[in-house]
Amino acid sequence: MAEEARGGDLSRLRQLNARAVVRVLRGEPPLTLTEISRRTGLSRASTDDVVRQLTEQGWVAEAERTAGTVGRPARRYRFRADAGRVLGVEVGERHVAAMVADLDGTVAHSARVAVDAAADRAARLAAVDEVTRQARAAATTELGPGAIWATGVATPGLVGTDGQVSVCDELPDWTGVDLRAHLERTVPGTVLVDTLGNLAALAEGWRGAAHHAQHAVCLYAGSTTGAGLIIGGAVHRGFGNAAGQIGALPAAGWERARRRVREWRPAVPDTTAGEPVDVFTAARAGDRSAVDTVRAYARHLGIGTAALVLTLDPQLLVLTGGFAGQPETVTAPLRRELTRRALRAPEILVSPLGERAVVLGAVRLALDHVRDLGVGGPLASRPPSAPG
Repeated sequence: MAEEARGGDLSRLRQLNARAVVRVLRGEPPLTLTEISRRTGLSRASTDDVVRQLTEQGWVAEAERTAGTVGRPARRYRFRADAGRVLGVEVGERHVAAMVADLDGTVAHSARVAVDAAADRAARLAAVDEVTRQARAAATTELGPGAIWATGVATPGLVGTDGQVSVCDELPDWTGVDLRAHLERTVPGTVLVDTLGNLAALAEGWRGAAHHAQHAVCLYAGSTTGAGLIIGGAVHRGFGNAAGQIGALPAAGWERARRRVREWRPAVPDTTAGEPVDVFTAARAGDRSAVDTVRAYARHLGIGTAALVLTLDPQLLVLTGGFAGQPETVTAPLRRELTRRALRAPEILVSPLGERAVVLGAVRLALDHVRDLGVGGPLASRPPSAPG
């Protein structure tokens, strides 16, 4: 219980108490001071002080009192999930997507722009600018120009702690792009950048198939391929943010798998407007050559996946990304490879999030950043005052 902390200065104690109150209010119906006190372990007097402080800062508001009760109803307080917004952005080979969510993670707006797979850096960054423009416009209409408090960005390749893509073989001219610096020029608040695999894993642990798993490998597969690792219930990034990048090892077979996907072409070219049909979409529609390609792709992925399974001994293997829509096509060859190569094959689950997993993971990355803002962390953008 935060109130029992000793040895720290008074401001630190206040921060701990405020975090405890915010933690119990987030995602819950309005609570009375007595209920907040019981759940946090704080005294009634301390709870009153902390709630008053958070109300003044704009993080907590008094809920409307319920009509029809006998006598004066107790005051109830709610977390102001509507006080700000976070933005999640996914940079893919054939699209750039964005989602705007409130501080509880409820998605309010989304945007998506198609990109040519062969697009150069400038064209892809222009697509990033367009989806963020659309997302910001929607958030600004609701809350004003300071609505976005933090932005999470998912990108192929290896991302350094400085937000720069240090290595990327999947996209033309993408190695060296500084996504953090680029977006900081147009998006308010803090910008955080991570890999597709890590953010897919973050989403799966939040709202997906790995929600209750302590140890899982999340295999993100589509036109780009990556893996995110969940160890002890948290995404494991490693010392240099390179954990799970087994595709960099040629013997793992992931480069062959990716070539299979990239080289596939539909028998009848797609002439409709919008994003071209990829092999995963075609396989879901029953295209025989696409189904065979996806099966071969899964077999190639099995070598590197088995290495991850042997290393981590995970409870689950979660399949997410483009191939999550055809579980039988993918799980059977993967299971055969794992049974043949690993000492213990984990349960294989297909993500319920589908192709939304990565952009949802970017949203969660931003949410994690703002979780303690104003109650112990530096503000990305000061929350607006609670309505009078």
